[in-house]
Amino acid sequence: MARLILEDGRIFAGEALGYRGTAQGEVVFNTSMCGYQEIMTDPSYHGQIVNMTYPLIGNYGVHSEDTESDRVRVSGFIVKEICSYPSSWRSGADLETYLIENRIVGLKGIDTRALTRHIRARGAMRGFISHDDASSVEELRAAVDKVPSLVGRDLVQEVTAREKYAWNRSGSGKRFQVAVLDYGVKYNILNCLSERDCELTVLPAGTGVEEIMALDPDGIFLSNGPGDPAAVTYAVANLKKLIGKKPIFGICLGHQLLCLALGARAYKLKFGHRGGNQPVLDKRSGRVEITSQNHGFAIEKSSLKETGLEITHLNLNDHTVEGVAHSELPVFSVQYHPEASPGPHDSRYLFDKFVDFMAN
Repeated sequence: MARLILEDGRIFAGEALGYRGTAQGEVVFNTSMCGYQEIMTDPSYHGQIVNMTYPLIGNYGVHSEDTESDRVRVSGFIVKEICSYPSSWRSGADLETYLIENRIVGLKGIDTRALTRHIRARGAMRGFISHDDASSVEELRAAVDKVPSLVGRDLVQEVTAREKYAWNRSGSGKRFQVAVLDYGVKYNILNCLSERDCELTVLPAGTGVEEIMALDPDGIFLSNGPGDPAAVTYAVANLKKLIGKKPIFGICLGHQLLCLALGARAYKLKFGHRGGNQPVLDKRSGRVEITSQNHGFAIEKSSLKETGLEITHLNLNDHTVEGVAHSELPVFSVQYHPEASPGPHDSRYLFDKFVDFMAN
């Protein structure tokens, strides 16, 4: 037997999955029907236990080309049922073997719908997975009480690059030089930029303004990443000095940090947006994009007044801010993930917009 205990005391009992041991983190849910390998390797999930709402996970196995970073990033993984015999010509291994090899503790056989409904009602909360049958309920509750909250924690330092590196894998172009501030960047974001004739220099999150400007980039990209944007104070301080010097494009955490640098405020969502089916309205064109999202914080609408930022995109489920653009400067950002493209091409124009800013 394996168990998940939540900070409010609720326990879900199931079977052990993946690496045998314990796992801790914030328990969240993702509504995607596929893309589980990309989810597990997305640095934005660092510090989180992910519950997949789709009932059968792993049916096409895993493949080395489908990773979004150099390792699995989730703290734990929960499924209703796992497929032990994947069917895909691309598959290099089954999902459970992948979890074991990457030392990821999981849980299967629980009512994932009930867990999702509980999180929706009570909010994302700290949790603890144990594969130890001998642990008492009191011991599990003591363990979950020690799990740190994501609020106020700088998780970026745990996922950012330790030194700068170049990226030019998907294209031959060197037309634009782009400085990428790595708050937990996904590989496919880098590929989308590289495909558009951008030669990228990926920089650690704490890189100073002088070092960034010494590269003489045509543009600056702010990546996705995990955790509370208000805790990444050094990034906000640097962005305040960078705004207005070069075109800037931010995604996810990069969007939040950009908004904070211009004077806006962020807040924690009750249970966040995580999945590949989030409808977003582009206010300028009137089009609705089907987007991939992964965030637990959002920008307060009211705090955008007098920042110079205009709301360009809204979430149609809860009307939260999904995108902004500066009224005078070539600076814009979105909360969702245009590189994931569940549409499948609904949002790729944002990368083209960044290139246009650099060209002009």
